[in-house]
Amino acid sequence: MADKLGLGETMPSMTINVTDGSSLDLPTGLDARYKVILFYRGHW
Repeated sequence: MADKLGLGETMPSMTINVTDGSSLDLPTGLDARYKVILFYRGHW
């Protein structure tokens, strides 16, 4: 498991697959001043 980010640390760049089949580059793909990302692993 990777180390947790500390307060004020920069999120590493990554690309994730979105449920609609597209992809999203994080954190650059989020156009907002504040960013909160929740990763949920569900069964469907």
